[in-house]
Amino acid sequence: MRDQIAKEVDSIVPLDEKERTTIQDVLAWIGSGAELCRIQKPATPNKHLVSYFVLVDGEYVLLVDHIAAELWLPTGGHVEPEEHPQDTVIREAREELNITADFLLESPLLVSSTTTVGKTAGHTDVSLWYTLRGDRQLTLDFDKSEFNIIRWFHKDDIPLDRTDPEMGRFIKKLYCSSCF
Repeated sequence: MRDQIAKEVDSIVPLDEKERTTIQDVLAWIGSGAELCRIQKPATPNKHLVSYFVLVDGEYVLLVDHIAAELWLPTGGHVEPEEHPQDTVIREAREELNITADFLLESPLLVSSTTTVGKTAGHTDVSLWYTLRGDRQLTLDFDKSEFNIIRWFHKDDIPLDRTDPEMGRFIKKLYCSSCF
């Protein structure tokens, strides 16, 4: 599985030098033999793999008011041992939004490595950012134990001061037709 995850990360076309460096660092971490998956809540090991998925409907993206992180975040979750990150997206889409994952792109669009904040602050999430087709007209049955509310945001109205620090870069990459 480690090799498959490395291929997933290596498939990402970097937006900029920051992401190029992040890809290299993440590939070195994967190659180090370190445990990649969280094996004990909330944060053991201190650095572990997460799959984000962003539902996209035209110029709108779905974010959730995450109870533990106290931020507007994409949906997603921790990659389980022996689980491919795409399978995490499929599982979490079902668990968190009661939908079937419909990938816009098979590979993740972005990789980030960030220190968490909120109620489980202080560990590092290595996040693969996937995109799924969304439909703003559908009523989503979301997991109320994890999220206060869910909301569609126009790409220009995302609360960047209350979200993942890499959200702005993700949005730039998602809507940049000349980046690739």
